[in-house]
Amino acid sequence: MDSLIIIGLVTATLRTATPLVFAGLGGVFSERAGVVNIGLEGMMVMGAFFSVYGTYLTGSPLVGIVFAIVAGALIALLHAFLSISLKADQVISGTAINLFSSALASFLIFKIFKKGGQTDIVKALAYNVPTSVKSIPIIGPILSGINWFVIIALILVFISHYILFKTPVGLRIRAVGEHPKAADTLGINVYKVRYLCVMLSGALAGLGGAALIGITPVYREGMVAGRGFIALAAMIFGNWKPFGTMFACLLFAFGGSFEIFAQGFSWNLPSEFYSSIPYILTMLALAGFVGKTTPPAADGQPYEKNSR
Repeated sequence: MDSLIIIGLVTATLRTATPLVFAGLGGVFSERAGVVNIGLEGMMVMGAFFSVYGTYLTGSPLVGIVFAIVAGALIALLHAFLSISLKADQVISGTAINLFSSALASFLIFKIFKKGGQTDIVKALAYNVPTSVKSIPIIGPILSGINWFVIIALILVFISHYILFKTPVGLRIRAVGEHPKAADTLGINVYKVRYLCVMLSGALAGLGGAALIGITPVYREGMVAGRGFIALAAMIFGNWKPFGTMFACLLFAFGGSFEIFAQGFSWNLPSEFYSSIPYILTMLALAGFVGKTTPPAADGQPYEKNSR
């Protein structure tokens, strides 16, 4: 395997992992506050569609990203209302969000773009690497093969870890997800923290949808393709921690990228073997992590302020 193939595999893995990292971080914030967010898939759908729509309206990919973040946060607000205020089953609420988001995106494609299946192609966010950087061995080609979303995702992993584990804000979030009654006794507004964390979760998942558009600047029905659920699995494998989630996302993305590159090798193996690589990696990850991850104690449990 020569250096060009390795560099191509690395850059493809980074680009593929980025939407998963955004959504996975969203799941971390939501579940650290005690709210299960199965709706990450639908929030990514909203982010992807409205990223295209915002760019279509204004011609600016940056505005499209803002649209994606806001759309993700707003659909997450609906999930928060159903699961926190109305105390609906959080899994059912998240599933409803997924179904609603896909249907809404399909409807809006038809109403706005006057066609079914996909939107118009829009302008992509510019990403240019200086010539002096491109000439650096290994690093230059890798930096040239990624985009701004990869860099932003990496920065957000560090920021998320710092907020959750090094600041009073993170301590409040974790307290609400572990012992909401004790947190309430100490004066922490459990409902407010959960609402904000679920909305932040949606905003990050929406950004993950925008990252998909950063790879392919057009929204197609079904393009999210289960990435929200993969991000949720990565969050669990990562033990509800930002860095663990990122590494799990890279593992899944590597499996998918390696499948594509491996088919170009003359190994005389059936194509089904290459297609099974991501699933083999998933099973290996499951075998290594099952029973070793511990969710927040109050994750998925509605909070009753006056209950004992």
